[in-house]
Amino acid sequence: VQLQASGGGLVQTGGSLRLSCLASGRTFDRYASAWFRQAPGKEREFVATISWSGFTIYYADSVKGRFTISRDNAKNTVYLEMSSLEPEDTAVYYCAATAAYTAVAGTSLSEYHYWGQGTLVTVSS
Repeated sequence: VQLQASGGGLVQTGGSLRLSCLASGRTFDRYASAWFRQAPGKEREFVATISWSGFTIYYADSVKGRFTISRDNAKNTVYLEMSSLEPEDTAVYYCAATAAYTAVAGTSLSEYHYWGQGTLVTVSS
């Protein structure tokens, strides 16, 4: 599976962005997917994950209520809708997918086998 993230950019505090992650190479509806982010000088951290069916979703506490993860398996795409953005959300955002036939995954980087190249989100104060 190849993953390509897009949709990042510069936004003011309180603004919104939608990130997309397009998958190619295999049947995408047999992979759980997630978004992680890495701020300058910090470790990569979990943001949100979604099961291959879309029915099971988890969020990091820091984004709960502001971010929404979703997927459209017909389009091989996972989305991250981000609202009420804060300067602390500034980071490179990475999409990730598990190995095949993993229905649900958690918050650990090690659970994810495939990674996109990242897209930069900058929130100005």
